[in-house]
Amino acid sequence: MTMSDSLVLVNTVDGITTVTLNQPDRRNSLSMSMLEALSGALNQLAEDENTRVVVLTAAGPVFCAGHDLKEIREQFDQTDAQQRLFQLCSKVMQQIIGLSQPVIAKVKGVATAAGCQLVASCDLAIATTSSRFATPGVNIGLFCSTPMVALSRNVSRKHAMEMLLTGNMISAERAEQTGLINRVVDDAALDETVHSLATTIAGKSSHTLKIGKEAFYHQLEMGLAEAYDYTSNVMAENLDAVDAQEGICAFLEKRKPDWRGH
Repeated sequence: MTMSDSLVLVNTVDGITTVTLNQPDRRNSLSMSMLEALSGALNQLAEDENTRVVVLTAAGPVFCAGHDLKEIREQFDQTDAQQRLFQLCSKVMQQIIGLSQPVIAKVKGVATAAGCQLVASCDLAIATTSSRFATPGVNIGLFCSTPMVALSRNVSRKHAMEMLLTGNMISAERAEQTGLINRVVDDAALDETVHSLATTIAGKSSHTLKIGKEAFYHQLEMGLAEAYDYTSNVMAENLDAVDAQEGICAFLEKRKPDWRGH
């Protein structure tokens, strides 16, 4: 799968699809047009059976600076336009979670406000030592309320509140400590680290990954007893799948499984 919207580039190699935010001159800000392009790419990926893992990255020195404040300023008196912008942004974040494929954020540079939200919305995130993260809306009088949703579901309550209330930038090392990202690597090691992780995941049953990702996010919103009831049913249904039975047989027979994707 290869697609170019100029704002978002999409390329698939060996089941790994890289989605690149491609407006470095605007710091890859999530303008209405960027969000529309990203949403369109995610819609296509949702139907793409050849994609097993998605890597979300960005061109240039900034991963994503959040919303385009110049665009927002032009819409100060257009409440409907403002609502459409934030609703579309929220839709894109939910599209990422709703994808059957795991999504890895590959971060180099700054990710602030809705850009930080984008990282938090991905299933996994790898960042370079030079990367920085912030939800600085409070500094300009616009609290990062929608970024807060993703942030507060990834890091502890007090760490999230500190970022939201101070607007301060945190280092990649601090982001790893709080759970916002999985790992920090040197700039030179970013490509290989992400590719290795993506390749490992791509080697699993796509059907199993789909079941597991969906169940993970569903059970997070449940009480303990309800979560166990739900996941018990998920596992029983999963066991009926061809790939589950093949995987168990392959393990017992000490051979490599032949995944069928169902």
